[in-house]
Amino acid sequence: MRTHLLRIVLALFLMSGATAWGHEVRPAFLHIIEHQIDGDTLFEVLWKQPIVQNGRLPIDPVFPKGCELQDAAPPEVTASALLHRWLTDCDLSQATIHISGLSLTLTDVLVQVDDADGASRNYLLRPEDPTLDLSSDTAPALSYLIIGIEHLVFGIDHVLFVIGLVLFIRDPWMLLKTITAFTVAHSITLALSVLQLVQLEQGPVEAVIALSILFLARELAQGEEKRSRLTLGSPWIMAFVFGLLHGLGFAGALSDIGLPEDSLWLSLLLFNVGIELGQIAIIAVVLVLLRLGAKFTTLTQTARIGAYAMGAMAAFWTIDRTLLLL
Repeated sequence: MRTHLLRIVLALFLMSGATAWGHEVRPAFLHIIEHQIDGDTLFEVLWKQPIVQNGRLPIDPVFPKGCELQDAAPPEVTASALLHRWLTDCDLSQATIHISGLSLTLTDVLVQVDDADGASRNYLLRPEDPTLDLSSDTAPALSYLIIGIEHLVFGIDHVLFVIGLVLFIRDPWMLLKTITAFTVAHSITLALSVLQLVQLEQGPVEAVIALSILFLARELAQGEEKRSRLTLGSPWIMAFVFGLLHGLGFAGALSDIGLPEDSLWLSLLLFNVGIELGQIAIIAVVLVLLRLGAKFTTLTQTARIGAYAMGAMAAFWTIDRTLLLL
């Protein structure tokens, strides 16, 4: 009775945070483009502000005092962001820009500055450092690597799927094979989506991703004799199929912030490597915790409790995301 109660309490506790963590907060994007028109300098500004469940993320760019921005188009709302487009004749190429409210969030802001001569600079603003001085700050080369790591680590649905695979597979070689299949699969669809060869709406994709976690949790909760032959004998096939879907989910973050055309492949590679580093870190932490927890409980008991918690959250996300589509 105590074990069953523990499972229920744990599942309800995790499900209570499902609304907040079901969708990762994607990075904001500030794009500044310099134009030379008949000897005059004009700056075009695009601000992509992430939308969370309760509305827009309360962060805003603050430009130098006295700099007036005019609306170039009405605000536009997409599935995951609020878009603002402005024009100004202020010199933003060497300006200091602050993101108000960023220090109170877990998200980042990617800033891309395109000079009139075609050169492009990319910066990453983080909660602990929300101010950018374009006259002195050096553009970090690994911005997309950091975004990739954070996108995996803070994307709780992706994290749960990886944890589920670790709990599901006991054989180290089969686990390596399955994780590799998952990696290859989401790398394929991520690249195809970025190249616009495969385009799907994010809403249905996220609903099916939740369903994939629910499927894995169901398999994990059952005894081995009741599991399907496919997941028991060839779990890497299951991981590959679901990995294709998760890759489309990863692509959603890149579609929100975009990729610089002059370094498309490098940025895509860094983002994908960042995802893999985040994935490796999650697996390492889970394995260490399982080893430490082996003194107090069996792996089977841990997997069963994890399955109930995962299943509760995934069921909630599946219903929630499906209702949003309707």
